[in-house]
Amino acid sequence: MNAVPVPGALCAMLDAACAAHPGRHAIDDGRESLTYAALSARAQAFADQLAAAGATPDEPVVVVVCNRGADFAAFLGIWRAGCVAVPSHQSSPPAVLAALIERTGARFVADAGELHNNGRPAPPPRSLLQGAAFVIFTSGSTGLPKGAVISHRALGGKLLANDSYLHFGAESRTLLALQITFSFGIWVSLLTLVKGGTLYAMEKFDAGRALALMETHSIERVAFVPTMLRALVALGRYGPGEREPGGGEAERAALRLLMTGGESLGAQLCARVRTLFPTATLVDIYGLTETATSDFVLKGEDLDAYPGCIGRPAPGVEFRIMVDEHRQASEGESGELQIRTPYAMNGYLDADELTRAAFAEGYFRTGDLARRRAGEVVELVGRVKEIISRGGNKVAPLEVERMLLGHPQVAEALVTGVPDGQLGERIHALIIPRPGTAPSGEALRSWSAERIEKFKLPDVWHFGADLPLGRTGKVDRGRLRELILAGNV
Repeated sequence: MNAVPVPGALCAMLDAACAAHPGRHAIDDGRESLTYAALSARAQAFADQLAAAGATPDEPVVVVVCNRGADFAAFLGIWRAGCVAVPSHQSSPPAVLAALIERTGARFVADAGELHNNGRPAPPPRSLLQGAAFVIFTSGSTGLPKGAVISHRALGGKLLANDSYLHFGAESRTLLALQITFSFGIWVSLLTLVKGGTLYAMEKFDAGRALALMETHSIERVAFVPTMLRALVALGRYGPGEREPGGGEAERAALRLLMTGGESLGAQLCARVRTLFPTATLVDIYGLTETATSDFVLKGEDLDAYPGCIGRPAPGVEFRIMVDEHRQASEGESGELQIRTPYAMNGYLDADELTRAAFAEGYFRTGDLARRRAGEVVELVGRVKEIISRGGNKVAPLEVERMLLGHPQVAEALVTGVPDGQLGERIHALIIPRPGTAPSGEALRSWSAERIEKFKLPDVWHFGADLPLGRTGKVDRGRLRELILAGNV
């Protein structure tokens, strides 16, 4: 099979990097270090396995990932074979992986460089997957994760657009602390690799280890979500009589670019981060999986002038703020932020109705409430949808509720996000037990951990006799949030 014949295809971009820098180290995951030549050889071996197994064009292949060099070799091999990568994290419970396989129809699963065939028949051709690089599942307001189909053209173009202001290169030494099941981690990694840089990957984030790796490898650029930054700042408070992390500033001296996103950075955290990493240019990025991320950028003077805003539109991005489907908001007036970009997804996998509903006149409907500040500067003021932003991860409360309702001792469940200084929001669950039962939070968490990803597990459990209702008599998630904040649950 040949590489996907799409201009700007990611496999072609990576192939060019492998040819230009064969002896340069591409990925060091702490267990092994792969040169670009070794990455290319591993990818080709994987592509050959897929071809021998009878993989068909545009067929989805699930990749179990944990930030290994083998994961990136699998991505490249899948693209060389003309197939589509579907990342799933190694920590996901078996039930989640099984659901992902069922949703995609995948018969091939890659794990640690090994290809497994589950014996399913080849999935039917889907026009939506033609020229696709990834299917990335993201939480939706319906409660079921939606598979955003991202094309080679869109993501390859987005990498080049991002590089126009981030300026990656062969000298780039990037610390990968984000997981590559999420768009932010994916594009930062791929941009490093297509430009010939070196990626130092962490299987799991730990603030102390991150600082140690930054010193050991003279890390030059990194991406952290604000939750990670709070942990780093907590280690990096070095006032009178306090010890600096790592014994000094060496671990931060080489840093030139610090990217963040996933939730609002905020003025106070921004100031602390800039103090901790004085040599780095700080760039706050807002984006969505469906638009290949990086839609707005807050940097330079805007960080001081517009704290808490998402910044100005990134290259190639147009936006509008709609009060309703007919009227755009005036400056200072809030409405739904909508984005038009050449880097938008093909659509949601096997969900034509959801895809149509996601767009309005070519603009992607973000579900975020926003307003203009000084023309092109945008500030978020809330969410139309009820997605919880926990540590930069987006969690649909309805998905968690549906899972909890499967427990034999749970009669009703209501989930909401509550502001938290460390994670942005924590997930709170109110449980109404079935008569004659008394489930504990510990038992429910253990049961849930086998059925849903770890980052979606409730942080705090509440138990009661009734769910809170709103004025119309319907269950009111916002009311639950208010009661929790007031200490009345």
